[in-house]
Order: sequence, then structure tokens, then C-alpha cells
Amino acid sequence: MPDVRLASSQGKWILLTTVLGSSMAMLDSTVVNVALPRIGEDLDASLSALQWTVNAYMLTLAGLILLGGSLGDQYGRRKIFVLGVIWFAAASLMCGLAPTDAVLIGARALQGVGGALLTPGSLALIQASFHPDDRARAVGLWSGFGGIGAAVGPFLGGWLVDGPGWRWVFLLNVPLALVCVPVALRHVPESSDQRVHGRFDVLGAVLGALALGLVTYALIEGGVTGVVVAVAGVVTAVAFVQVEKRRRDPMLPLDIFASRQFTAVNIVTLCVYAAFSGFFFLTALQLQVVAGYSALAAGTALLPSTVLMLFLSARSGALADRIGPRIPLTVGPLLCAAAMLLMLRVGEHADYLTDVLPAVLVMGLGMVTLVAPLTATVLASVSTARAGIASGINNAAARAAGLIAVAGLPLLAGMGPEAYRSATAFDAAFDRAMPICAGVLVVGAALAFALVRRPAPGCVRPECRTHGNVTSPPIEARGR
Repeated sequence: MPDVRLASSQGKWILLTTVLGSSMAMLDSTVVNVALPRIGEDLDASLSALQWTVNAYMLTLAGLILLGGSLGDQYGRRKIFVLGVIWFAAASLMCGLAPTDAVLIGARALQGVGGALLTPGSLALIQASFHPDDRARAVGLWSGFGGIGAAVGPFLGGWLVDGPGWRWVFLLNVPLALVCVPVALRHVPESSDQRVHGRFDVLGAVLGALALGLVTYALIEGGVTGVVVAVAGVVTAVAFVQVEKRRRDPMLPLDIFASRQFTAVNIVTLCVYAAFSGFFFLTALQLQVVAGYSALAAGTALLPSTVLMLFLSARSGALADRIGPRIPLTVGPLLCAAAMLLMLRVGEHADYLTDVLPAVLVMGLGMVTLVAPLTATVLASVSTARAGIASGINNAAARAAGLIAVAGLPLLAGMGPEAYRSATAFDAAFDRAMPICAGVLVVGAALAFALVRRPAPGCVRPECRTHGNVTSPPIEARGR
């Protein structure tokens, strides 16, 4: 049984290690959007290259995050976590030194592999190391510090872009890793799950990532080639499902979807996080390209949404425990849809207090309303033994939805390859994109109202109650 106490020096070092590791991945998922205009200008990149700069990371992360958790359980959580941190830092160095957009995109894909190794491991290390009496508080501190990191991320990213340059958004991960790795090796005990045996579902992971990659390529590139690639992506997705059906130890156990509640909440997740990812991707560009904000001002402009989530998500979860998840999962997306329609007021020379802030505050309130209940309902819809895999699937679904949204939304909004270089063209496309995002959220709200029901008494509750990440729901550890 784990016996490290939180008040001990070792306990504090473990907490520091896990916070540093998870913050690396979380920062990169939030700050890169702010840097996109400068990246495009410096590397002479097209809009599709900027889309791939975001999506290459999300593609490998979404496709491999379930496998990353399994590797840690079998081979050692500290070992896989440290490997992920080193991998992530090396890929970040490649991103920071990238001479072309193609090299940057390739390095971002490698970053996602590192993120898939370290993201599940950070919380798993806490679960496996701390004494049961201290575990809940340790998870709360980890979650809270992670939320602070997510809140600081866009501000820090904007300051780096306007100051030393966009490359430092990636290079910053290197010194973080140089602190994290030695501390982990010295102070974090190794742990594994002795019940885990068998072969890994590498084929399933490859097919899942390949299907996502082909569909993403089709949406970004469009045209006849895009249609052919999309068909190939659908065929690959079918092959993935068939492989998972036949695997003895599948990466994605399909029988978990026998729970109607679990399936329904994951469909709502797809709608919600597709809209969120599209919103944050395009809004960071809109504020800089059209409204004329600096990178720092654009990053800071979105900060209230994250701060509201950070301070109110736990209370939202407690409210959902009392009234059930149906109303929060219906009202939350509708509030976010209203916020996206309010963003139509943001145009050239937009005033922050009257044009931007109202939309950002409503967005934050909507996210507060739905994110914690969404995670709680996912966990409540399965047995305690499957809470970890359920959380991982939900997190992967959110990232896959974001991947598809960033790829497809510019196509649906009619953005050309050079749209972000013209304030007029981008503004017009942005005004077409926001109602699309709002419509997806309304669909999610309708599905939640129709399909989500109150969980049974005594169900699993999430331990990550404080949350500040706007691009994916919190991920819970296995073996709770």
C-alpha cells in the first residue's frame, strides 16, 4: 500500500514533479493558439499549415493517450512518466528550432506522443504514491495547481510571443523538464499494476490515430483528394472497430458503450469540445488579425473563462450532485452557444470591455456549468473498476472532437489558405464560423436533455474537482 504522506518532504517533491509534468502538456495545449499569427508570418505558412500546427499535436495525443496509461500500469508509472517528459522536451526543442512549417508540424506530432506518455502518468503517480488518507488532498492540490497553470498559460504565451518570440513558447518546456526529471528519479517511488498482463493493443492505437489523421487531412485539404482520403479514413475507422472487437485486451473496450448513459455523455462531449476547440482556435486569430490586439492582449482577453472554471468548477460539481447532471449539461452548452453569438460583436478595433469581455464571461459561466458534471456523469455511468478507462475514453473523445473541429471549421466557414492575412476576409469567415459552433452546442444541449439521466446512488465521483483546462475534460487515474 502506498504510504507517502503529503506533509513529508518526499510528498512535496512528488507533488511538484507531477504538477511540472502535467503543466508542460497543458501549457502547450493552450498557448500555441496565441502564437499562430506570428508563426505564420515568420515561417510564411498557410492557414492549413497553422491548422496542422495545432492538429499534429492533438492527433498523436488523442490517438495514443489510452495506450500511454496502459504502458505506465505495466512497465512502471514513473518510468513512462519520465520517458514522456524527456520525449516532450526533446520535441519542444525541435519545435523551437524549426526552420520551416513542415519541420514544426512534424515536431508537434512528436510532442503529442510525449504528451500521451506523461499526461495519464502524472495523476497515476499521485494515486500510487500517497497514503490513502492524503490522496484526496494531493489530487486536489495537483488539480488546483494545474488549473492555475492553464490560467497563466495564454498570458505567458502572449508575453513570450510579443517579447523573446514565439519559439520560446516551446523552448520554455526544456528547463521545466530539466527540473522535473531529476526530481522524479530521486523522489518519486516506482509503481505498477501487478494485475496488468498481456500484449498491448499497438495495432488498435495505430489504426485509431491513422483514421483520425486521414479524416483530418481530408477536411484541411478539401477537394477531390480530400474526398478520397476521407473515404480511406472511414474504412480505417471500420477496421479499427473490428480490431477492437477481436482483441483480448483492447485499447478501447467497446462493451463499455453498452451503458446508454456513458454513450450519451460521450456524444455530448464530442459536440461540446468540438465547439470549444473551434472557438479558441479562431478567436485567438480574430483578436489579433481583425481586432488588432497584440499576442499578450489576445491571450489575456480569454483569461476570465479559465479563471471562472478554476474557482467555480468544484461548486458546479457539488450542485450537479444535488440536482443531477441533466440540467447542467443542457444549460451549460446553451450558455456557451450564446457566448459564441456574442462574439459576432468582435470586429475591427473591438473594445474589450463592451465587445469581448461579455462573451468571455458568458463562455466561462457555461463551461463552469457543464465541465465538472460531464466528468462526474462519465464516471458514474460505469463501475468503479472501469473509472480510469472511462475517463481516458472521454478525454480522448474530447481531443478527437477538437482535432476534427480545427480541421473542418475553416472549411465550413469558407476560409481560404491566406484568409488569416486579410482582416476583412478573416472577419467575414469568423462571422460564419461562430453560428456553426453555436449550432453544434445547441445539438449537444438537446442530446443531453433527451438522453442524460440522474446516476444511481453511490456512484463514482471525480477526484479532479478543480479544473482550468479549456481544451479537454480532466482525466482520472486508474486503479482508484
